[in-house]
Formats: sequence, C-alpha cells, structure tokens
Amino acid sequence: MGLKVIGSGFGRTGTMSTKLALEQLGFGPCHHMVEVMGNEGQLPHWAALAEGKEVDWDTVFTGYTSQVDFPGAAVWHELSIAFPQAKVIHTERPEEAWWASFSTTIGKFFKHAPGMPLPPHIAAIFRTMDRLIMKDIFGGLDRDSCLAAYRANNAKVRAMIPADRLLVFAPSDGWEPLCRFLGVAVPDTPFPKTHARDEFWAHFGGEPADAVA
Repeated sequence: MGLKVIGSGFGRTGTMSTKLALEQLGFGPCHHMVEVMGNEGQLPHWAALAEGKEVDWDTVFTGYTSQVDFPGAAVWHELSIAFPQAKVIHTERPEEAWWASFSTTIGKFFKHAPGMPLPPHIAAIFRTMDRLIMKDIFGGLDRDSCLAAYRANNAKVRAMIPADRLLVFAPSDGWEPLCRFLGVAVPDTPFPKTHARDEFWAHFGGEPADAVA
C-alpha cells in the first residue's frame, strides 16, 4: 500500500486531532505513537533504528496509509524519499504554545518515566524513544534545546519539501485547507479536537503528582 500522507510535525502540534481527521477522510489507519504503544510488533523496528540499523519502511508501515506524530515525525525526511508520491503535512503551532504543551506532557513524561510503574512493553518503547527522539533530536529536555530543535525542524521541512507537496497545517485551520490539499470532499462534521493534557496522561494512568505544574 505505502504511505500516502507523511506527517513531519513534532508531537504536541495537534497530531492526534490530525490523525483522527485523516482517518475520517479515508487515509487510515494513521500511524501515531499510540499505534506503537498498542502494537508490540512495532517496537523491534524502532529499536533497530535507534541502534543505527537500516529498516524497511514498507514493512514498518505495513497496513498504514498515513503517519503523523513521533516516532514517524523523527524520520519524515527518510519517509519522504521512501514514499515519493506521498504528500507531507507539517503540523505546527507557535513555539511558546508548543513548549507549554510539550513541557507538561512529553517532556515531563520522559523526565519521570524511569520511576513510573509502566507495563514492561510501554517501558521498553520509551527507553527506545528516549534515545531516538529525546537524545538524537532534542539533545536534552531543557527549554532552549527543545525550542532550538523545534525551530530547526520547522525550517528543514520548508527547505526540503517542495511547496506543491507540502501543507503547513494546524487543526484550528479546520477541514478546508486539509481537504483541498488531499483532493477530498469537506465533511459536514466538526474537525476533531482531542488529546489535551489530561488525555495524554490518561495513557499512563494519570499525571504523576510531582509533575503537576
């Protein structure tokens, strides 16, 4: 099948809402971190990548039509080459809004994960993601390092993906630009809006008490 849509935006840029929207538009299943968490067969692919090994992207994304969020967003450039006909959707939000969300969800999770009572499969996933995403992309969890990585990724996408293949998008833009870009009809339902901070922490049994801002 191969990917028809590649998501290059970092987590906490509206990727869950975009995933749901793409699936509603017929571009599903859509790969997202929640797919990795729910499918034990995904982990070996990403663990191999974190160890510097080559992976077969057709195999990694077997059964998926689209991809958004980490870990796929960590390798969007490789995916854009592996799936040359796929369109690229770059979810983005103002950097201070992104940091406010990231630092109270993904960032805090990685700070606290080693001491959290996670199921073995979930713990293994995030040990891999700590290396693949936190270390290789962000280089640390401090504000300056994370914002620098965020800015660099936003700039790299614009520099490397041709304009006619790229949509810079936020869920607040609604259906129209997304549907026009993908060449599909606009649904008569509201655009999905989900994965607020409390929804994020619900995946892990709630936000640790000492992580509450």
